[in-house]
Amino acid sequence: LLGEMAALDFVSVSAEDDLSAVAAALPGQGRVVHFSRAALGEDYDSALCRLFSSEIKKAAHDVKPLMRALLAKEYPAEGFVFDTALAAYLIDPTQGHYELERLTVAYLSFEPEKPDPAGSGEEPAHPGALRSRASAVSALVPVLKKKLDALGMTALHGELELPLCRVLADMELCGVAVDRAALQEFGAMLSGRIRDCQDAIFSYAGGEFNINSTRALGEVLFEKLGLPPVKKTKTGYSTNIDVLEKLRRHHPIVQSIIDYRMLTKLNSTYCEGLLKVIAPDGRIHTTFQNTVTATGRLSSTEPNLQNIPVRTELGSELRRMFVPRPGWVLVDADYSQIELRVLAHIADDKLMQQAFLSGEDIHRATAAQVFGVAPEDVTPEMRRHAKAVNFGIVYGISEFSLAEDIGVSRAEAKAYIDSYLARYEGVRRYMHDIVEFARENGYVATMFGRRRGLPDIHSRNFNVRSAAERIALNTPIQGTAADIIKRAMLRTADALAPLRAQLVLQIHDELIVECPREEAEQVRKLVTEAMEGAAQLAVPLSAEAKIGESWYDAK
Repeated sequence: LLGEMAALDFVSVSAEDDLSAVAAALPGQGRVVHFSRAALGEDYDSALCRLFSSEIKKAAHDVKPLMRALLAKEYPAEGFVFDTALAAYLIDPTQGHYELERLTVAYLSFEPEKPDPAGSGEEPAHPGALRSRASAVSALVPVLKKKLDALGMTALHGELELPLCRVLADMELCGVAVDRAALQEFGAMLSGRIRDCQDAIFSYAGGEFNINSTRALGEVLFEKLGLPPVKKTKTGYSTNIDVLEKLRRHHPIVQSIIDYRMLTKLNSTYCEGLLKVIAPDGRIHTTFQNTVTATGRLSSTEPNLQNIPVRTELGSELRRMFVPRPGWVLVDADYSQIELRVLAHIADDKLMQQAFLSGEDIHRATAAQVFGVAPEDVTPEMRRHAKAVNFGIVYGISEFSLAEDIGVSRAEAKAYIDSYLARYEGVRRYMHDIVEFARENGYVATMFGRRRGLPDIHSRNFNVRSAAERIALNTPIQGTAADIIKRAMLRTADALAPLRAQLVLQIHDELIVECPREEAEQVRKLVTEAMEGAAQLAVPLSAEAKIGESWYDAK
């Protein structure tokens, strides 16, 4: 039977979470085979080894968890040629949910049986559900394949997203080591500082109150201490961070409240949160979500390691807690200004391209253009303002938002944007043309063909339409950057295959590898080359890799 499967274009598989049973549907034959440990006994392991080898081509729904389960039990995880969840995500990346039941209803107008509970090694009571799911995958494959072909995303699915599942499964299984004692010590320090803030707040307020209650805090700030109310809501005074920032100079209690919130967030979300998810092997095994973001970027859950704060000194200290195993080091490689480089390429802006080709500091070069001064005369403030315009422009930043970001008047912000667009003609042309393209075609795409539909681009509601226009501007840039980092991950995994080194984390535009100390220099070179060669743009991709005893040191 397995030999017969090997001769087919593909079979569609569905497995119990614990791999105690697997169903395989043979396309076009109406036949579904049910394998289980209970039925096959000792032969089950050899059957799975052959079924999940490269000899038999397979389609499945959401292959990454299946690959991770197979690898955890030391089975092969090869030969996957189609993933119905990934295909549906590429076809409609804003849907948000790609459960098999939802897809069969949407594309085939029927619903498969619900999956069995995880088996216990005995024959499941109702193997029909597993068979039904394998049949559903088999029926979905040709429908989704046809749609991918029509949208020009067959290569994106088969050459990028599907191979990346194996890399991600390996990363999840490996995890990253955490220094539990150091994390506990850091949490104790934060708790002490939280108590100090609390004491200061109560002292300024003239008594104790619930700092975490918006109502109680509003009464203290605006009624008891008489600070000027900035914003009122239906339930009372707003005390969000924007309000507190505006009140900072009015009373010292405000800074203590800002500090208190930052410290409690660090302690509860990160110290206490991370301590709860350290596995028995001393490592954190995050899950990389590859069907969540509309731009194609990966996200991280349970825990979310992509949100570890870096903008505050105290927040970035958390990176010290992420360490290699004894005798190993971490290599951290980061792209330099990848989205601006992608913008220079896609917009075909010769001035911006020239800045990157000559190795100039792009923000200094932009400041010189916008303010009409020589590069050597650019002040730190000019550079900061130019940086805000550079990064804001592809998000369709308004003069109001820019004025808020850099603390200038709306008139000044408008002058900066106008001056920027007058000099960077390619960017101005891109911003106009991409919105027009979206209006005419109803979607935008990345350099590698990843699409995002924009049905709201014709909305009569100004705010809704404006949001769609900003998405049209940004998606080709951010989405292309996401495609490039994924290509870099595949190249890195291939380059590291002969070594003991292992890719352990991906954080936005950053890859982190754990490797034996003696491999460190070789790994640093390999990862840099893999990242810089991930795409051919009109400007060079630039990546910098550092070696350290912790994530903090390697950053």
